[in-house]
Amino acid sequence: MRNSIFITLVSLMCLLLNCNTASKKPEKLNVLFISVDDLGPNLGVYDNEHIISPNIDAFAEKGTTFKNTFCQAAVCAPSRASLMTGVRPDSTRVWHLGDKFREINPNAVTMPQYFKKYGYHTVNIGKIFHNYMPDSISWDEPDLRPEQYKRPEWLKRDGETFYVNEETQRKQKIKRDKVIAKRPGYYADGWNNGPAWEMEDVHDTVYFDGAQNELAKRTLTRLAKSDEPFYLALGYFRPHLPFAVPKKYWDLYDRDKIPMATNSYLPKGAPVFSMNSMYELRGYDGFKTLKHPSENVMSKDTARILKHGYYASVSYVDALFGDLMKHLKSTGLDKNTVIILWGDHGWKLGEHNSWCKQSNYDIDIHVPMIAYSPYQGKNGGKTEGITELIDMFPSLCELAGIEAPDYLQGESFVPLMRNPNQQWKKAAFSQFHRRPKVTPDGGRYMGYSVRTLEHHYIEWYEWNNETKERGKFVDVELYSLVTDPDENENLSRQSDNTTKELLIELSKTLNAGWQEAKPSI
Repeated sequence: MRNSIFITLVSLMCLLLNCNTASKKPEKLNVLFISVDDLGPNLGVYDNEHIISPNIDAFAEKGTTFKNTFCQAAVCAPSRASLMTGVRPDSTRVWHLGDKFREINPNAVTMPQYFKKYGYHTVNIGKIFHNYMPDSISWDEPDLRPEQYKRPEWLKRDGETFYVNEETQRKQKIKRDKVIAKRPGYYADGWNNGPAWEMEDVHDTVYFDGAQNELAKRTLTRLAKSDEPFYLALGYFRPHLPFAVPKKYWDLYDRDKIPMATNSYLPKGAPVFSMNSMYELRGYDGFKTLKHPSENVMSKDTARILKHGYYASVSYVDALFGDLMKHLKSTGLDKNTVIILWGDHGWKLGEHNSWCKQSNYDIDIHVPMIAYSPYQGKNGGKTEGITELIDMFPSLCELAGIEAPDYLQGESFVPLMRNPNQQWKKAAFSQFHRRPKVTPDGGRYMGYSVRTLEHHYIEWYEWNNETKERGKFVDVELYSLVTDPDENENLSRQSDNTTKELLIELSKTLNAGWQEAKPSI
């Protein structure tokens, strides 16, 4: 009898405990927001069988891999300003590197600012906004840096500009001081000079990205002890130039076996101003005389070293990311943290006889994006549905269980995480501002791009930089992604009726804009 009463009491207590647990609101999910600078879809999970990226590939197996994600402008400042504010470049009015979104839009509310309103503790490590624009308003803890990089004379310096070799450092400072003496306030505080690559035999943590990865791990350990949910943004600087990473990542590759670009020529029939001038690469030792792709010829040996350096840099970041994920799991935060990894734009590796980004071509606007939620189950998936970086703001709000602001110009991709095979957006929209100092004809243009699953269509207009308005129509590009995925021939020059009809149809899609391309669900 006593045993029966005891068992009954225990059962009642268990029921009460279960009721209390069930009635609790689920805790808010943390957000780990990871940017990889200049990373195009050059990963194993994106079908690049030559690159070594085991940790990101393993992460993709748990999360959702978005195979067709596109940035809104293929250069850092406009791309990041757009995705962090949730509105497109013509709304942010940030069109090139020098445009500072906070000066142009002082009342803008960024993604971390918005999460702060909902009780999130927001932390920034590394490059999230454009380099030296950390936007302290956005964060509870802005612009955290490893201790060894906190020298007062380095506070305006980009994390990408640090070398390890002492002789390289000495020469770099001499050049920097000369530049600043002539032009105070010069870009990146004058530090963006030196060799385009470096391969010192040192520990991962000696280079900047490795040092800030250790800081991110320590920060996660600290945040794990807090009752507040967090939004931690970590921005890796590699594979941005210079390709300065530990030697062991260079040693992963046999340089002669890395395949080179098969289309080292300008697209047939494309306007000459459509391609970037590679001015970014010209800032590094040995590339000062580099010319526009329409007349430049780079030696095969130099091209091989550059591509080798890019691959080594991707593998370095992959190793750091793997170390970070291992640490996240050791803290238990993997059980209640949404993780998203993304690249801000693509990067040419000799394609179209060019290097760097800064064009409307697919190789520059196509980016990786992989998202994980602890609520999505054990297995992730892949989706071919069209998504855009601007979709991250509403998506992370939905994953975190907070209401997204109604002015956002992207669409939550969470339904694709549940059902990767469903019909989604009709198109993605990008644009690029081509300035006179880098165009062969000295003109100023704005190119507007619409990317569907089968075609890529671009309209070019003259651009009035005083009124910030487009002028007369100049030219058009059309590429079939079915028959010409590398975009080697501009089909708009053809005069057949099928092409004419397609041009009319895609022009309507482009000018109808993103609102008309949203999913129909």
